[in-house]
Amino acid sequence: MTSEIVSERAVAGEFWRGMRLGFPVVVASAPFGLLFGALSVENGFTVFEAFLMSATVYAGASQMVGIGLFGQKVAPWLIVLSILAVNFRHVLYSAAVGRHLSGWPLIQQALGYHLLTDPQYVLTEREAEERGKVGFAWYLGAGIVVYVCWVAEGVIGAVFGSLIPDTHALGIDFLLPIYFLGLVMGFRKRPLWLPVVAASAVASIIAYKTVGSPWHVTIGAMAGILFAAIVPAKPDGEPLA
Repeated sequence: MTSEIVSERAVAGEFWRGMRLGFPVVVASAPFGLLFGALSVENGFTVFEAFLMSATVYAGASQMVGIGLFGQKVAPWLIVLSILAVNFRHVLYSAAVGRHLSGWPLIQQALGYHLLTDPQYVLTEREAEERGKVGFAWYLGAGIVVYVCWVAEGVIGAVFGSLIPDTHALGIDFLLPIYFLGLVMGFRKRPLWLPVVAASAVASIIAYKTVGSPWHVTIGAMAGILFAAIVPAKPDGEPLA
């Protein structure tokens, strides 16, 4: 009985430790969750449809693209293809974190991949580096708080959208880029970190100027991955692990 209590406390501790890491993401993404809800209603969505999209798609950039296309009455297959293209980086994230989740039961893996976002990926990689493994309780704590708040923010934005002031005018849209910059800086000790980041940034800027938003996100990510794959990390030609 004592060992079971200790085990339960350890699991709870890991869950709360993960939640503490998720709260900064909640703060940084809140304006965009509210904005999505407001824009979804403007584009003809009901509050329930806004809730359903946040709960199922769960990807800010893809949701913004989706509501814009729904508003223009574009063919369904084109909407799905556009969302897939914008969200393709999550396929790369899944491939990268899969090695950390492979020992989990199938139902836990399915939930883990659903909760996988940009910050969740970074937090997972850092957890694996620092502790050697990624526990489900920790992962769930870090991801569920962001997920629940994101869905709730979409609903609040949909219900009270007309009362939400222009987020750009308030200047709070800088929170998310600063948060992501902090996450990227956490990998600065990795081999070829600066060249990979530079290659991704340059490709993203060029894509933003030519192709447009939000496609530059995926293109920048692909450029960074391609650079890391073809450029050796050490003078002897050993590839980047």
